[in-house]
Amino acid sequence: MGDRITVALAQLDFVVGDVEGNTTRILDYCVRAHDEMQADLVIFPELSVCGYPPEDLLFHSGLQRRVANAMEKIRSTARDIAVFVGYPEYEGGDIHNAAVVFQDGHPVAQYRKHLLPNYRVFDEERYFKAGREAAVFTLNGIRLGVTICEDIWQSGPVAACRAAGAEIIIATNGSPYEIDSQEHRESVARKRVSEAGIPLIYVNMVGGQDELVFDGGSFTMDRDGEICFRAPPFEEGLHRVEFVADGSEVKPSSGDIEPQFDVERSVYEALVCGTRDYVNKNGFPGVILGLSGGVDSALVATIAVDALGADRVRAVMMPFRYTSNMSQEDAASQAALLGIRYDVIPIEPMYEATVAQLSKIFAGRDEDVTEENIQARCRGLLLMSISNKTGWMLLTTGNKSEMAVGYATLYGDMAGGFAPIKDCSKSLVYRLARYRSTRGEVIPERVITRPPSAELRPNQQDTDSLPDYNVLDPILEAFIEKDLSVQEIVEKGFDRDVVVRVLEMVKRNEYKRRQAPPGVRISSRAFGRDWRYPITSKYTFPE
Repeated sequence: MGDRITVALAQLDFVVGDVEGNTTRILDYCVRAHDEMQADLVIFPELSVCGYPPEDLLFHSGLQRRVANAMEKIRSTARDIAVFVGYPEYEGGDIHNAAVVFQDGHPVAQYRKHLLPNYRVFDEERYFKAGREAAVFTLNGIRLGVTICEDIWQSGPVAACRAAGAEIIIATNGSPYEIDSQEHRESVARKRVSEAGIPLIYVNMVGGQDELVFDGGSFTMDRDGEICFRAPPFEEGLHRVEFVADGSEVKPSSGDIEPQFDVERSVYEALVCGTRDYVNKNGFPGVILGLSGGVDSALVATIAVDALGADRVRAVMMPFRYTSNMSQEDAASQAALLGIRYDVIPIEPMYEATVAQLSKIFAGRDEDVTEENIQARCRGLLLMSISNKTGWMLLTTGNKSEMAVGYATLYGDMAGGFAPIKDCSKSLVYRLARYRSTRGEVIPERVITRPPSAELRPNQQDTDSLPDYNVLDPILEAFIEKDLSVQEIVEKGFDRDVVVRVLEMVKRNEYKRRQAPPGVRISSRAFGRDWRYPITSKYTFPE
Protein backbone atom coordinates (compact mmCIF):
# COMPACT_ATOMS: atom_id res chain seq x y z
CA MET A 1 0.00 0.00 0.00
CA GLY A 2 1.33 3.44 -0.93
CA ASP A 3 1.07 6.85 0.67
CA ARG A 4 -2.29 7.82 2.11
CA ILE A 5 -3.98 11.03 3.24
CA THR A 6 -7.25 11.55 5.08
CA VAL A 7 -9.04 14.79 4.23
CA ALA A 8 -11.92 16.50 6.05
CA LEU A 9 -14.22 18.61 3.86
CA ALA A 10 -15.69 21.42 5.98
CA GLN A 11 -18.96 22.31 4.22
CA LEU A 12 -19.96 25.18 6.49
CA ASP A 13 -22.07 28.34 6.70
CA PHE A 14 -19.89 31.36 7.50
CA VAL A 15 -21.18 34.85 8.25
CA VAL A 16 -19.93 37.80 6.20
CA GLY A 17 -17.99 40.24 8.37
CA ASP A 18 -17.93 38.02 11.47
CA VAL A 19 -14.19 37.43 11.27
CA GLU A 20 -13.82 36.52 14.94
CA GLY A 21 -16.79 34.14 14.90
CA ASN A 22 -15.70 32.53 11.66
CA THR A 23 -12.18 32.05 13.02
CA THR A 24 -13.51 30.38 16.15
CA ARG A 25 -15.53 27.96 14.00
CA ILE A 26 -12.51 27.23 11.79
CA LEU A 27 -10.39 26.35 14.81
CA ASP A 28 -13.20 24.28 16.36
CA TYR A 29 -13.55 22.28 13.17
CA CYS A 30 -9.80 21.78 12.97
CA VAL A 31 -10.00 20.05 16.35
CA ARG A 32 -13.01 18.00 15.27
CA ALA A 33 -11.35 16.94 12.04
CA HIS A 34 -8.28 15.77 13.93
CA ASP A 35 -9.95 14.18 16.94
CA GLU A 36 -13.04 12.63 15.32
CA MET A 37 -11.71 11.79 11.86
CA GLN A 38 -7.94 11.54 12.34
CA ALA A 39 -7.68 13.79 9.29
CA ASP A 40 -4.33 14.95 7.94
CA LEU A 41 -5.90 17.96 6.22
CA VAL A 42 -9.09 20.00 6.68
CA ILE A 43 -10.32 22.17 3.80
CA PHE A 44 -12.55 25.21 4.32
CA PRO A 45 -14.50 27.12 1.61
CA GLU A 46 -13.50 30.23 -0.31
CA LEU A 47 -12.93 33.38 1.81
CA SER A 48 -14.15 31.50 4.87
CA VAL A 49 -12.35 33.84 7.28
CA CYS A 50 -14.38 36.91 6.24
CA GLY A 51 -17.40 35.19 4.67
CA TYR A 52 -18.43 35.33 1.02
CA PRO A 53 -19.13 37.62 -0.75
CA PRO A 54 -17.77 40.44 1.46
CA GLU A 55 -18.34 43.12 -1.23
CA ASP A 56 -17.21 46.63 -0.24
CA LEU A 57 -16.37 45.53 3.30
CA LEU A 58 -13.08 44.53 1.69
CA PHE A 59 -12.17 48.22 1.35
CA HIS A 60 -12.61 48.90 5.07
CA SER A 61 -9.31 49.13 6.92
CA GLY A 62 -10.88 47.60 10.01
CA LEU A 63 -11.61 44.39 8.12
CA GLN A 64 -8.00 44.22 6.98
CA ARG A 65 -6.77 44.37 10.58
CA ARG A 66 -9.27 41.74 11.74
CA VAL A 67 -8.29 39.38 8.94
CA ALA A 68 -4.59 39.79 9.76
CA ASN A 69 -5.28 38.95 13.42
CA ALA A 70 -7.41 35.97 12.43
CA MET A 71 -4.77 34.51 10.12
CA GLU A 72 -2.13 34.81 12.82
CA LYS A 73 -4.45 33.10 15.29
CA ILE A 74 -5.14 30.22 12.90
CA ARG A 75 -1.44 29.85 12.08
CA SER A 76 -0.34 29.80 15.71
CA THR A 77 -3.23 27.77 17.15
CA ALA A 78 -3.97 24.95 14.70
CA ARG A 79 -1.76 21.95 15.42
CA ASP A 80 -1.49 18.29 14.41
CA ILE A 81 -3.45 18.88 11.22
CA ALA A 82 -2.86 20.82 8.01
CA VAL A 83 -5.40 23.62 7.52
CA PHE A 84 -6.52 24.93 4.13
CA VAL A 85 -8.35 28.24 4.61
CA GLY A 86 -9.58 31.01 2.30
CA TYR A 87 -9.11 34.69 3.12
CA PRO A 88 -8.57 38.14 1.53
CA GLU A 89 -4.85 38.83 1.30
CA TYR A 90 -3.83 42.48 1.44
CA GLU A 91 -0.56 43.41 -0.25
CA GLY A 92 0.22 47.11 -0.58
CA GLY A 93 -2.77 48.59 -2.36
CA ASP A 94 -3.91 45.25 -3.81
CA ILE A 95 -6.32 42.64 -2.48
CA HIS A 96 -6.16 39.01 -3.51
CA ASN A 97 -8.76 36.29 -3.17
CA ALA A 98 -6.34 33.89 -1.53
CA ALA A 99 -5.92 30.57 0.24
CA VAL A 100 -3.16 29.34 2.50
CA VAL A 101 -2.23 25.94 3.90
CA PHE A 102 -0.81 26.00 7.43
CA GLN A 103 0.99 23.00 8.89
CA ASP A 104 2.51 23.03 12.37
CA GLY A 105 2.50 26.81 12.44
CA HIS A 106 4.07 27.30 9.01
CA PRO A 107 2.54 28.22 5.65
CA VAL A 108 3.35 25.36 3.26
CA ALA A 109 1.33 26.76 0.33
CA GLN A 110 0.04 30.20 -0.60
CA TYR A 111 -2.28 30.74 -3.56
CA ARG A 112 -3.99 33.70 -5.20
CA LYS A 113 -7.07 33.11 -7.31
CA HIS A 114 -6.24 33.38 -11.01
CA LEU A 115 -9.64 33.81 -12.65
CA LEU A 116 -11.87 36.56 -11.26
CA PRO A 117 -15.51 36.17 -12.35
CA ASN A 118 -17.12 39.40 -13.45
CA TYR A 119 -20.56 38.39 -14.70
CA ARG A 120 -24.06 37.88 -13.31
CA VAL A 121 -23.81 38.11 -9.51
CA PHE A 122 -20.00 38.25 -9.53
CA ASP A 123 -17.92 41.42 -9.69
CA GLU A 124 -14.57 40.23 -8.33
CA GLU A 125 -12.57 42.46 -10.65
CA ARG A 126 -13.88 45.36 -8.59
CA TYR A 127 -12.07 44.02 -5.54
CA PHE A 128 -9.28 41.62 -6.36
CA LYS A 129 -6.08 41.44 -8.33
CA ALA A 130 -5.54 38.14 -10.12
CA GLY A 131 -2.78 35.76 -9.12
CA ARG A 132 -0.44 34.11 -11.61
CA GLU A 133 1.49 31.38 -9.81
CA ALA A 134 0.53 27.75 -9.20
CA ALA A 135 0.67 26.41 -5.65
CA VAL A 136 1.41 22.77 -4.85
CA PHE A 137 2.21 21.25 -1.45
CA THR A 138 3.13 17.76 -0.28
CA LEU A 139 1.31 15.89 2.46
CA ASN A 140 2.22 12.31 3.39
CA GLY A 141 4.10 11.97 0.13
CA ILE A 142 1.17 13.10 -2.04
CA ARG A 143 1.26 16.40 -3.91
CA LEU A 144 -1.89 18.56 -3.87
CA GLY A 145 -2.54 21.58 -6.11
CA VAL A 146 -4.64 24.56 -5.09
CA THR A 147 -7.41 26.34 -7.03
CA ILE A 148 -10.24 28.65 -5.99
CA CYS A 149 -13.74 28.42 -7.48
CA GLU A 150 -13.68 30.05 -10.94
CA ASP A 151 -10.21 28.61 -11.52
CA ILE A 152 -11.65 25.24 -12.55
CA TRP A 153 -14.06 26.76 -15.09
CA GLN A 154 -11.20 27.21 -17.53
CA SER A 155 -8.26 24.93 -18.28
CA GLY A 156 -5.31 27.16 -17.35
CA PRO A 157 -5.09 27.04 -13.53
CA VAL A 158 -5.60 23.28 -13.30
CA ALA A 159 -3.08 22.70 -16.08
CA ALA A 160 -0.59 24.87 -14.20
CA CYS A 161 -1.09 22.79 -11.04
CA ARG A 162 -0.59 19.59 -12.99
CA ALA A 163 2.57 20.96 -14.59
CA ALA A 164 3.86 21.82 -11.12
CA GLY A 165 3.49 18.20 -10.08
CA ALA A 166 0.05 18.05 -8.47
CA GLU A 167 -1.46 14.58 -8.05
CA ILE A 168 -4.77 15.89 -6.64
CA ILE A 169 -6.57 19.17 -7.36
CA ILE A 170 -8.27 21.03 -4.51
CA ALA A 171 -11.06 23.39 -5.59
CA THR A 172 -12.37 25.54 -2.73
CA ASN A 173 -15.59 27.36 -3.54
CA GLY A 174 -18.20 29.97 -2.84
CA SER A 175 -20.51 28.78 -5.62
CA PRO A 176 -24.10 30.03 -5.29
CA TYR A 177 -27.15 27.93 -6.01
CA GLU A 178 -29.26 28.18 -9.10
CA ILE A 179 -31.41 25.56 -10.80
CA ASP A 180 -29.21 22.71 -12.09
CA SER A 181 -26.06 24.27 -10.60
CA GLN A 182 -24.76 21.01 -9.10
CA GLU A 183 -25.01 19.18 -12.41
CA HIS A 184 -23.23 22.05 -14.12
CA ARG A 185 -20.39 22.15 -11.56
CA GLU A 186 -19.76 18.44 -11.83
CA SER A 187 -19.75 18.64 -15.61
CA VAL A 188 -17.08 21.37 -15.50
CA ALA A 189 -15.05 19.45 -12.91
CA ARG A 190 -15.22 16.36 -15.11
CA LYS A 191 -13.66 18.29 -17.99
CA ARG A 192 -10.77 19.48 -15.82
CA VAL A 193 -10.19 15.99 -14.43
CA SER A 194 -10.20 14.56 -17.92
CA GLU A 195 -7.64 17.11 -19.09
CA ALA A 196 -5.34 16.72 -16.09
CA GLY A 197 -5.79 13.00 -15.51
CA ILE A 198 -5.85 13.39 -11.71
CA PRO A 199 -8.63 13.36 -9.07
CA LEU A 200 -10.31 16.44 -7.64
CA ILE A 201 -11.64 17.59 -4.26
CA TYR A 202 -14.46 20.14 -4.48
CA VAL A 203 -15.49 21.96 -1.28
CA ASN A 204 -18.39 24.41 -1.34
CA MET A 205 -19.99 26.50 1.38
CA VAL A 206 -23.63 26.42 2.46
CA GLY A 207 -26.03 29.06 3.73
CA GLY A 208 -27.76 32.27 2.71
CA GLN A 209 -26.13 35.65 2.20
CA ASP A 210 -28.60 38.38 1.26
CA GLU A 211 -29.97 37.27 -2.14
CA LEU A 212 -27.54 34.39 -2.62
CA VAL A 213 -27.85 30.86 -1.31
CA PHE A 214 -24.92 28.44 -1.24
CA ASP A 215 -25.98 24.83 -1.49
CA GLY A 216 -22.86 22.86 -0.61
CA GLY A 217 -22.83 19.62 -2.58
CA SER A 218 -19.10 19.13 -1.94
CA PHE A 219 -17.69 16.09 -3.73
CA THR A 220 -14.65 14.10 -4.75
CA MET A 221 -14.06 12.82 -8.27
CA ASP A 222 -11.56 10.24 -9.50
CA ARG A 223 -9.38 10.75 -12.54
CA ASP A 224 -11.98 9.05 -14.75
CA GLY A 225 -14.58 11.65 -13.79
CA GLU A 226 -16.62 9.37 -11.52
CA ILE A 227 -18.13 10.84 -8.35
CA CYS A 228 -16.73 8.98 -5.34
CA PHE A 229 -18.38 11.09 -2.64
CA ARG A 230 -21.05 13.80 -2.56
CA ALA A 231 -22.16 15.69 0.55
CA PRO A 232 -25.82 16.44 1.23
CA PRO A 233 -26.94 19.79 -0.21
CA PHE A 234 -28.01 22.68 2.02
CA GLU A 235 -26.57 21.02 5.13
CA GLU A 236 -23.52 21.91 7.16
CA GLY A 237 -21.19 19.02 7.74
CA LEU A 238 -17.65 17.75 8.16
CA HIS A 239 -17.01 14.89 5.76
CA ARG A 240 -14.13 12.40 5.72
CA VAL A 241 -12.53 11.18 2.50
CA GLU A 242 -9.33 9.26 1.85
CA PHE A 243 -6.81 9.20 -0.98
CA VAL A 244 -4.26 6.45 -1.56
CA ALA A 245 -1.24 6.55 -3.87
CA ASP A 246 -1.35 3.25 -5.73
CA GLY A 247 1.60 2.98 -8.07
CA SER A 248 1.48 5.91 -10.49
CA GLU A 249 -2.07 6.88 -9.54
CA VAL A 250 -3.76 8.54 -6.56
CA LYS A 251 -7.22 7.14 -5.94
CA PRO A 252 -10.03 8.53 -3.76
CA SER A 253 -11.90 6.10 -1.56
CA SER A 254 -15.56 5.47 -2.18
CA GLY A 255 -18.01 7.10 0.21
CA ASP A 256 -21.63 8.13 0.49
CA ILE A 257 -22.97 9.74 -2.66
CA GLU A 258 -25.96 11.91 -1.82
CA PRO A 259 -28.48 11.85 -4.69
CA GLN A 260 -29.09 15.16 -6.43
CA PHE A 261 -32.45 16.75 -5.67
CA ASP A 262 -35.04 17.30 -8.38
CA VAL A 263 -35.86 20.90 -9.33
CA GLU A 264 -38.80 21.43 -7.00
CA ARG A 265 -37.03 20.02 -3.96
CA SER A 266 -33.79 21.89 -4.59
CA VAL A 267 -35.56 25.22 -5.16
CA TYR A 268 -37.71 24.74 -2.07
CA GLU A 269 -34.70 23.93 0.10
CA ALA A 270 -32.90 27.00 -1.29
CA LEU A 271 -35.86 29.21 -0.36
CA VAL A 272 -35.99 27.78 3.16
CA CYS A 273 -32.24 28.13 3.61
CA GLY A 274 -32.14 31.69 2.29
CA THR A 275 -35.07 32.80 4.43
CA ARG A 276 -33.71 31.15 7.58
CA ASP A 277 -30.27 32.71 7.25
CA TYR A 278 -31.55 36.16 6.32
CA VAL A 279 -33.78 36.28 9.38
CA ASN A 280 -31.31 34.69 11.80
CA LYS A 281 -28.13 36.41 10.64
CA ASN A 282 -29.86 39.78 10.84
CA GLY A 283 -31.14 39.07 14.34
CA PHE A 284 -34.91 39.15 13.81
CA PRO A 285 -36.93 37.26 16.45
CA GLY A 286 -39.51 36.19 13.90
CA VAL A 287 -41.50 37.14 10.80
CA ILE A 288 -45.00 38.29 9.91
CA LEU A 289 -46.84 38.22 6.61
CA GLY A 290 -50.21 38.94 5.12
CA LEU A 291 -52.07 35.67 4.50
CA SER A 292 -54.58 36.30 1.75
CA GLY A 293 -55.91 32.84 0.94
CA GLY A 294 -53.92 32.83 -2.32
CA VAL A 295 -51.12 30.49 -3.35
CA ASP A 296 -48.25 33.01 -3.07
CA SER A 297 -48.80 33.91 0.57
CA ALA A 298 -49.61 30.27 1.33
CA LEU A 299 -46.22 29.18 -0.02
CA VAL A 300 -44.35 31.96 1.78
CA ALA A 301 -46.02 31.09 5.09
CA THR A 302 -45.04 27.45 4.65
CA ILE A 303 -41.44 28.35 3.77
CA ALA A 304 -41.25 30.58 6.85
CA VAL A 305 -42.49 27.83 9.16
CA ASP A 306 -40.09 25.29 7.68
CA ALA A 307 -37.26 27.81 8.05
CA LEU A 308 -37.97 29.19 11.52
CA GLY A 309 -40.61 27.10 13.28
CA ALA A 310 -44.27 27.93 13.83
CA ASP A 311 -43.60 29.90 17.00
CA ARG A 312 -41.60 32.49 15.03
CA VAL A 313 -44.19 33.09 12.30
CA ARG A 314 -47.44 35.04 12.52
CA ALA A 315 -49.97 35.82 9.82
CA VAL A 316 -52.59 38.52 9.38
CA MET A 317 -55.69 38.32 7.20
CA MET A 318 -56.92 41.81 6.21
CA PRO A 319 -60.26 41.35 4.47
CA PHE A 320 -62.13 43.96 2.48
CA ARG A 321 -65.52 43.97 0.76
CA TYR A 322 -64.00 42.14 -2.23
CA THR A 323 -62.33 39.42 -0.18
CA SER A 324 -64.22 36.18 -0.79
CA ASN A 325 -65.43 33.88 1.93
CA MET A 326 -63.31 31.20 0.28
CA SER A 327 -60.14 33.25 0.81
CA GLN A 328 -60.93 33.89 4.45
CA GLU A 329 -61.76 30.25 5.08
CA ASP A 330 -58.62 28.99 3.34
CA ALA A 331 -56.31 31.44 5.09
CA ALA A 332 -57.70 30.44 8.49
CA SER A 333 -57.44 26.78 7.58
CA GLN A 334 -53.81 27.09 6.54
CA ALA A 335 -52.86 29.03 9.65
CA ALA A 336 -54.34 26.19 11.69
CA LEU A 337 -52.50 23.56 9.66
CA LEU A 338 -49.21 25.40 10.20
CA GLY A 339 -49.90 26.13 13.86
CA ILE A 340 -49.09 29.84 13.56
CA ARG A 341 -50.64 32.87 15.21
CA TYR A 342 -53.41 34.26 13.02
CA ASP A 343 -55.07 37.65 13.35
CA VAL A 344 -57.89 39.18 11.31
CA ILE A 345 -57.95 42.97 10.83
CA PRO A 346 -60.58 44.29 8.37
CA ILE A 347 -59.33 47.27 6.35
CA GLU A 348 -62.74 48.81 5.52
CA PRO A 349 -62.48 51.61 8.14
CA MET A 350 -58.96 52.58 7.02
CA TYR A 351 -59.95 52.53 3.38
CA GLU A 352 -63.04 54.64 3.89
CA ALA A 353 -61.14 57.17 6.00
CA THR A 354 -58.41 57.44 3.36
CA VAL A 355 -60.84 57.89 0.48
CA ALA A 356 -62.78 60.48 2.49
CA GLN A 357 -59.63 62.48 3.11
CA LEU A 358 -58.89 62.45 -0.62
CA SER A 359 -62.45 63.12 -1.79
CA LYS A 360 -61.91 66.80 -2.64
CA ILE A 361 -58.78 66.06 -4.62
CA PHE A 362 -60.40 63.07 -6.37
CA ALA A 363 -63.65 64.93 -7.12
CA GLY A 364 -64.81 64.50 -10.71
CA ARG A 365 -62.54 61.50 -11.35
CA ASP A 366 -63.76 57.94 -11.81
CA GLU A 367 -62.53 55.10 -9.64
CA ASP A 368 -59.54 53.29 -11.13
CA VAL A 369 -56.44 51.40 -10.03
CA THR A 370 -55.82 54.14 -7.43
CA GLU A 371 -58.56 52.76 -5.20
CA GLU A 372 -57.13 49.25 -5.62
CA ASN A 373 -53.73 50.51 -4.54
CA ILE A 374 -55.22 52.20 -1.48
CA GLN A 375 -56.44 48.79 -0.34
CA ALA A 376 -52.96 47.32 -0.74
CA ARG A 377 -51.38 50.29 1.06
CA CYS A 378 -53.79 49.99 3.98
CA ARG A 379 -52.62 46.41 4.36
CA GLY A 380 -48.99 47.43 4.02
CA LEU A 381 -49.41 50.07 6.72
CA LEU A 382 -50.93 47.55 9.14
CA LEU A 383 -48.25 44.94 8.54
CA MET A 384 -45.36 47.41 8.79
CA SER A 385 -46.83 48.81 12.00
CA ILE A 386 -46.96 45.33 13.54
CA SER A 387 -43.41 44.78 12.35
CA ASN A 388 -42.23 48.03 13.94
CA LYS A 389 -43.97 47.31 17.24
CA THR A 390 -42.87 43.69 17.59
CA GLY A 391 -39.48 43.81 15.88
CA TRP A 392 -40.54 40.89 13.69
CA MET A 393 -39.61 41.28 10.02
CA LEU A 394 -42.29 41.54 7.36
CA LEU A 395 -42.05 39.02 4.51
CA THR A 396 -43.47 40.07 1.17
CA THR A 397 -45.23 37.47 -0.93
CA GLY A 398 -44.78 38.66 -4.52
CA ASN A 399 -43.45 36.32 -7.21
CA LYS A 400 -41.16 36.94 -10.19
CA SER A 401 -43.99 37.14 -12.71
CA GLU A 402 -45.61 39.96 -10.75
CA MET A 403 -42.31 41.75 -10.14
CA ALA A 404 -41.50 41.56 -13.84
CA VAL A 405 -44.67 43.24 -15.11
CA GLY A 406 -45.37 45.50 -12.15
CA TYR A 407 -48.44 43.61 -10.91
CA ALA A 408 -47.73 44.81 -7.38
CA THR A 409 -48.23 47.99 -5.36
CA LEU A 410 -45.37 50.13 -4.15
CA TYR A 411 -45.69 50.79 -0.39
CA GLY A 412 -48.45 48.19 -0.34
CA ASP A 413 -47.87 44.49 -0.98
CA MET A 414 -44.26 45.29 -1.93
CA ALA A 415 -43.53 46.67 1.55
CA GLY A 416 -41.35 44.47 3.69
CA GLY A 417 -37.87 43.30 4.53
CA PHE A 418 -37.42 40.10 2.52
CA ALA A 419 -39.15 38.45 -0.44
CA PRO A 420 -38.66 34.66 -0.35
CA ILE A 421 -40.31 33.86 -3.71
CA LYS A 422 -39.18 36.98 -5.56
CA ASP A 423 -37.28 34.88 -8.14
CA CYS A 424 -39.99 32.23 -8.59
CA SER A 425 -42.37 32.54 -11.52
CA LYS A 426 -46.06 32.03 -10.83
CA SER A 427 -45.87 28.70 -12.63
CA LEU A 428 -43.02 27.61 -10.37
CA VAL A 429 -44.95 28.77 -7.30
CA TYR A 430 -47.70 26.28 -8.14
CA ARG A 431 -45.14 23.50 -8.67
CA LEU A 432 -43.52 24.28 -5.31
CA ALA A 433 -46.88 24.32 -3.54
CA ARG A 434 -47.67 20.92 -5.06
CA TYR A 435 -44.25 19.59 -4.05
CA ARG A 436 -44.56 20.75 -0.46
CA SER A 437 -48.01 19.20 -0.22
CA THR A 438 -46.47 15.78 -0.91
CA ARG A 439 -44.68 16.08 2.44
CA GLY A 440 -47.86 16.71 4.41
CA GLU A 441 -50.91 18.93 4.11
CA VAL A 442 -49.97 22.50 4.94
CA ILE A 443 -51.64 24.30 2.02
CA PRO A 444 -55.37 23.68 1.45
CA GLU A 445 -55.97 22.04 -1.92
CA ARG A 446 -58.41 24.75 -2.96
CA VAL A 447 -55.66 27.39 -2.63
CA ILE A 448 -53.66 25.59 -5.31
CA THR A 449 -56.53 24.86 -7.71
CA ARG A 450 -58.54 28.11 -7.67
CA PRO A 451 -57.87 30.83 -10.31
CA PRO A 452 -55.46 33.49 -8.99
CA SER A 453 -56.91 36.88 -8.04
CA ALA A 454 -55.73 39.99 -6.22
CA GLU A 455 -59.35 40.51 -5.03
CA LEU A 456 -59.11 44.29 -5.31
CA ARG A 457 -62.35 44.66 -7.28
CA PRO A 458 -65.46 42.52 -7.86
CA ASN A 459 -64.85 39.16 -9.60
CA GLN A 460 -61.26 40.09 -10.39
CA GLN A 461 -58.84 37.56 -11.85
CA ASP A 462 -55.16 38.00 -12.74
CA THR A 463 -55.95 37.27 -16.38
CA ASP A 464 -58.02 40.48 -16.51
CA SER A 465 -54.72 42.39 -16.58
CA LEU A 466 -52.16 39.80 -17.65
CA PRO A 467 -51.79 37.01 -20.19
CA ASP A 468 -52.34 33.54 -18.80
CA TYR A 469 -49.30 32.51 -16.78
CA ASN A 470 -48.71 29.60 -19.16
CA VAL A 471 -48.02 32.27 -21.79
CA LEU A 472 -46.57 35.01 -19.62
CA ASP A 473 -43.93 33.00 -17.78
CA PRO A 474 -42.17 31.51 -20.84
CA ILE A 475 -42.04 34.97 -22.44
CA LEU A 476 -40.53 36.43 -19.28
CA GLU A 477 -37.98 33.63 -19.02
CA ALA A 478 -36.95 34.10 -22.64
CA PHE A 479 -36.41 37.82 -22.15
CA ILE A 480 -35.03 38.00 -18.60
CA GLU A 481 -32.90 34.87 -18.41
CA LYS A 482 -32.00 34.33 -22.06
CA ASP A 483 -31.96 37.92 -23.42
CA LEU A 484 -33.95 36.94 -26.49
CA SER A 485 -35.35 39.58 -28.84
CA VAL A 486 -39.02 40.03 -29.70
CA GLN A 487 -38.53 38.17 -32.99
CA GLU A 488 -36.73 35.28 -31.31
CA ILE A 489 -39.53 34.94 -28.75
CA VAL A 490 -42.20 35.14 -31.48
CA GLU A 491 -40.41 32.33 -33.34
CA LYS A 492 -41.03 30.15 -30.28
CA GLY A 493 -44.75 30.36 -31.03
CA PHE A 494 -45.93 33.48 -29.18
CA ASP A 495 -48.10 36.28 -30.54
CA ARG A 496 -46.02 39.36 -31.41
CA ASP A 497 -48.46 41.85 -29.87
CA VAL A 498 -48.49 39.89 -26.60
CA VAL A 499 -44.68 39.68 -26.54
CA VAL A 500 -44.26 43.41 -27.15
CA ARG A 501 -46.86 44.23 -24.51
CA VAL A 502 -45.14 42.03 -21.91
CA LEU A 503 -41.66 43.38 -22.60
CA GLU A 504 -42.90 46.95 -22.44
CA MET A 505 -44.44 46.21 -19.03
CA VAL A 506 -41.11 44.85 -17.84
CA LYS A 507 -39.33 48.00 -18.98
CA ARG A 508 -41.95 50.35 -17.55
CA ASN A 509 -41.79 48.83 -14.07
CA GLU A 510 -38.06 48.90 -13.48
CA TYR A 511 -38.54 51.75 -10.99
CA LYS A 512 -40.72 49.50 -8.85
CA ARG A 513 -38.20 46.68 -8.78
CA ARG A 514 -35.46 49.04 -7.61
CA GLN A 515 -37.56 49.67 -4.49
CA ALA A 516 -38.39 46.03 -3.80
CA PRO A 517 -36.83 44.11 -0.88
CA PRO A 518 -34.14 41.49 -1.54
CA GLY A 519 -35.17 37.91 -2.08
CA VAL A 520 -33.69 34.47 -2.69
CA ARG A 521 -32.03 34.00 -6.08
CA ILE A 522 -32.75 30.62 -7.65
CA SER A 523 -32.56 31.30 -11.40
CA SER A 524 -29.72 32.15 -13.73
CA ARG A 525 -30.86 35.78 -13.67
CA ALA A 526 -32.81 37.26 -10.81
CA PHE A 527 -34.03 40.79 -10.26
CA GLY A 528 -31.40 42.32 -8.01
CA ARG A 529 -27.63 42.13 -8.24
CA ASP A 530 -27.54 40.47 -11.68
CA TRP A 531 -30.26 42.59 -13.36
CA ARG A 532 -29.12 46.10 -14.26
CA TYR A 533 -31.56 47.56 -16.75
CA PRO A 534 -31.89 51.36 -16.69
CA ILE A 535 -34.93 52.97 -15.10
CA THR A 536 -34.89 55.86 -17.56
CA SER A 537 -34.85 54.51 -21.12
CA LYS A 538 -36.42 55.30 -24.47
CA TYR A 539 -35.67 51.83 -25.78
CA THR A 540 -38.67 50.16 -27.40
CA PHE A 541 -39.26 46.59 -28.51
CA PRO A 542 -39.97 46.57 -32.24
CA GLU A 543 -37.84 43.47 -32.73
